[in-house]
Formats: sequence, structure tokens, C-alpha cells
Amino acid sequence: MNKVVILDFGSQYTQLIARKIRELGVFSEILPFNVSSARLKKENPAALILSGGPQSVYGREAPRASKEIFEMGIPVLGVCYGLQLMAYHLGGKVSPSKKREYGFASLEVTDRKGLLAGVRSGNQVWMSHGDRVEEIPPDFIVSGKTAHCHAAVMEDRKRRIFGVQFHPEVIHTKQGKRILSNFLFSLSGLRAEWKMDSFIEQKTDEIRRHVKEGKVVCGLSGGVDSLVTSLILQKAVKRNLFCIFVDTGLLRKGEYQEFMEKFRRKFALNITGVDASVSFLEGLRGVVSPERKRKIIGKIFIRIFKQEAERIGEVEFLAQGTIYPDVIESQPVKGPSASIKSHHNVGGLPSRLPFKLVEPLKELFKDEVRTLAEELGVEREFIFQHPFPGPGLAIRIVGEIKPERVELLRKSDEILLQEIKRAGIYRKLWQAFVVLLPVKSVGVMGDRRTYQSVVVVRLVQSVDGMTADWFPADSQLLSRISNRIVNEVDGVNRVVYDITSKPPGTIEWE
Repeated sequence: MNKVVILDFGSQYTQLIARKIRELGVFSEILPFNVSSARLKKENPAALILSGGPQSVYGREAPRASKEIFEMGIPVLGVCYGLQLMAYHLGGKVSPSKKREYGFASLEVTDRKGLLAGVRSGNQVWMSHGDRVEEIPPDFIVSGKTAHCHAAVMEDRKRRIFGVQFHPEVIHTKQGKRILSNFLFSLSGLRAEWKMDSFIEQKTDEIRRHVKEGKVVCGLSGGVDSLVTSLILQKAVKRNLFCIFVDTGLLRKGEYQEFMEKFRRKFALNITGVDASVSFLEGLRGVVSPERKRKIIGKIFIRIFKQEAERIGEVEFLAQGTIYPDVIESQPVKGPSASIKSHHNVGGLPSRLPFKLVEPLKELFKDEVRTLAEELGVEREFIFQHPFPGPGLAIRIVGEIKPERVELLRKSDEILLQEIKRAGIYRKLWQAFVVLLPVKSVGVMGDRRTYQSVVVVRLVQSVDGMTADWFPADSQLLSRISNRIVNEVDGVNRVVYDITSKPPGTIEWE
């Protein structure tokens, strides 16, 4: 089977490249940028992709792969930093750009015989760079440029070495998938042979070999990630799987009872419910820092799992529904990536765990997990529910967590979901939620002055959670949402709308 190896130079989008390649039907694997030539040859890749990264090729600690990667006789595609490294090694010149390009740019196609076959000139691409290729290496041609980058795409078709200064893997690059497809199939001669159903078999066998006869505790959150994790574990270890669903006091209205019934009746999971709402709310009292919130939540979860494991007896493993966006935002993974924030089931875990972790989905994106869920027979209504963070409403309350603030947010959130479902746009959105701010504003209600809380409505569209756009909601819909929240939720007198994309923002506020 064909395999593409991606060398990670620290881009936040490295795994997104892998996901796009798999989506096109080609198996892909990520390796660190400094992997040895011997190891790389042993992997026997059919093609190689060099990821982007935050460094300059001339930086003192810049990650640099060996020049030998260009002498292996296999096709190579450099993305952003990967293109600059390619120019650096092959005789070109890289210089700081006089005008940094970050965000949307228009690509002018000057040659469509190779990488840009079928790509329209003037098409939108996503740039993120401070350096640029000033002089291309010998034997290369420029096939695409932007207003501030004359070598946005360069190609050496004889040696099958290609580079793009933008990110074809993100949804902001409108024909990025076409460019990757051209590289894989037209220029590299690969075949689409890999499917997601093979992932289930692979992970089931892998877990069975790893866990053997050991007992596994799996924390369910009510979301598709943890459910898919539990269903794969159920296939692998059967009766040795013990699921736990914790009522943190930070769930949406009625979710705890609804999900407990679904997990038992629909999926026949061996599940125990734990009401720990008092523990979570007391543990978060007075805490303002979002990082501390996540750490505290992670520790309380582990304490509960440990208590339940002691009740079960001889539990060695803890399974979690961690997916790649959780990992990439929490800590550097497989390369020099920058940390963005902790997640309760990644960066929020204590350094010394009483369990061995089992995380079968940690290299997948949300849309891939949803594909797995369909393969496992989960109904579409559950699969396509919006992602809900493990820490729950705690990370949608900016500032201190208090029971009355949780209830205020819960009521506002319920109104928002009712209105977007009534408007028929729920399935068009990746996430829809309300954020409670730690500020108050002056208002007038019933001819009287009010001084009450401000909430933010956040509606975003995304494919994988790594990038996202704010949703251009109809003004009448926003008006209905605002009017209902202000009139029905005692304590709120102002509603604002978040129009920030990711990047530069994140989807959640904390």
C-alpha cells in the first residue's frame, strides 16, 4: 500500500496535512523533522511532504532536515517553511519579507502543467510567513505568485520536487485539496487505496495486543469522541471495559439523564454514573485562570476514575476520547510545535497517573471520528451533535465559576440551541454556544436602570476544528436570540456576537 511520510517542522497544521492525505485515500504517517535517513528509508515512503513551521531557516535553532531527503528519488512537496527549507538546501535564497503575509491572499497561476493543473488564477490561498524565497534554486520554475510573494509555488518537475508558500491543507485555501491531489496522483503516481474502516480493525487489534486481559476504565463525556473510543474498546476487550459518566454540574440542561439512558439502552455499555457536581464546583471556587480551571478539572476527573477503579478492582488502563486538536493545542507533538492551551484530558492530567493511557483517536480529527461512528452504527443525530468540551460550561464562563453563573449560562445556552435548530442551521454549524463574560453593562428594562451581565454568542463553521470561520448569521435570527436571552434570563441585559475566525482566535474562549 502507498504511504506518504510527513516531516513535522512545528506547524500547528501538520496533522491536518496527514488528514487531508488520508481523506484522498492515501495512507500517511507523521515523523519528526530530524528522523534519520536510515529510518526514513526503512519506512519506504512513496512520497514525502515537508510541513510548515514557525521558525526562519536561518534561525539559530531552526529545525533542518538532511539534504539527503531530496536525493532519495521520490516526490517531495514543501509547504510554507518546507518550501523555504527546500530553497535553502538546493541553492536558492530565502530572505525576510518586507511585508509579512498572514491570512488570505490571491494566487496568480502562471503555469498549469504541474502542481497547479486545474487551479483557477485569482483563487484564495492561506498565507502565514515572514520569510520568502527571493531566488529560486537552479532547475526550478515559478508556477504561482501572490502580490507580495513572487515564488508562491515553485517546481522542479524533472526531479519531482515541489513547493508552495501557502497552506493547501487548510479550508481557507479554496483549491488546496486539488493541489494535494495533483501532487499525489498526477505527479507522484500514487493510488487511492486507504479507507477509514481499516482504522477500526487496526486499532482494535492494537488495543487487544496492548491491554491483553487487563481492565480498562473509559470516561464518557456525552460526545461522539468518547463514545467511539468506548465502542472500539468494547470490540477489543469486551467485558473488561468499564465506562464512567460523570455529572460535573457543568453539563447542559438535562444531558446527564438523557445520555445515561442512551449509553445503557442503545449501546449496551457497562456504565456507572457518578454525581460529582459538588466536587467540581467547590474545586473551581475562586479560580479565574483558564489554565488552572483545566488542571483542576483534569485532577478531579482522575480522582473519580481512581475511586471507581478501586471499587472495580485491578484496573490498569484509562481510555479517553482525546482527538488530535486536543493534543496539538495542549503540547508539542512529534515536532517543535507551540503550545496553545491545555485540555482537561491532555495538558490537564497530572504528571504521575495511576493508569496507563489508551487513546485510540488521538491522531484523528473530528470529521474522521464521525466517519468511524457511522461505521460503528451510531445514529447520525448523535454523530453530528456539536462538540462539547470535557470541562463543560466551566471554560465558557470567563472568570470565577459560581453556581448562579453556571445556571445563567445554561439557560442562555438552551435558548441559543433552540433558536438555531428552529432556524434550520444547526447542521451547518460546527459549534454554537454562549460565553459569559466577567463584566457588566448598564441597561434599561421596564423604565428602570439595570447593571447586569454580558454574554457572547459564538457560531462557527469548520471541518476539523483546527481552522474555523465565524458564521454570517441572519440579523433577524440574532435579534431573536438576543431578545429571548435578555427577556428570559434574569441577570443578562446585553448580548454581543463574536466574529473572530480561527486563527487568529480559538473556537472556545478559554
